[in-house]
Amino acid sequence: MALLSDRAGKTSRVVLLPASLEDPSKSPPGMYRLGLLIACGSILAFFAALVVAFYWRSRTPPFWVPVALPHTLWLSTAIILVSSVTFEAARRAYRRGLHPVAARLLVVTACLGAAFLASQLAAWRNLVQRGYYLAQNPYSSFFYMFTGLHAAHLIGGLIALFIVVLGRGTRRETVDTVAFYWHFLGVLWIALFVILLIS
Repeated sequence: MALLSDRAGKTSRVVLLPASLEDPSKSPPGMYRLGLLIACGSILAFFAALVVAFYWRSRTPPFWVPVALPHTLWLSTAIILVSSVTFEAARRAYRRGLHPVAARLLVVTACLGAAFLASQLAAWRNLVQRGYYLAQNPYSSFFYMFTGLHAAHLIGGLIALFIVVLGRGTRRETVDTVAFYWHFLGVLWIALFVILLIS
């Protein structure tokens, strides 16, 4: 039995590694990517179900009162887009062997992720000050669910990011996987923001 190396797509020859020579304490090449696909697929299906419920409920007028979105959500969107750019720059630097540069960019990305969460908390505080609570009306309930669940997944991304920054001997595949997950959360946030904006 042989496993296809992660280097196979980056060299002129296909490199095969016997499974018996693999370090049993490390997952085989490709396992992180498979886990990423499964995780992103599950998250996407979950949020898709919420969006369907959101649109179905918005077509039922009683008690449906759209809320003017806090301006800080525009700041949140800008922050998560910039964080995606810095993470991608870190990923490419890591692939070129520029590990100190990649580490600094990853720290910047983590700071931007924390800033995104802070801006989301500011948006929630703004709604509370205006009298919009979780159970105020169906629209506000969906707003808190969308933003809260996305923030929870972003916290998971931050934890993975800190593991990459603090870990020793981090595999390139690990950095790629966490970066793609981060990009996925960025795209997901933009989609949720647009849905809230146009509803």
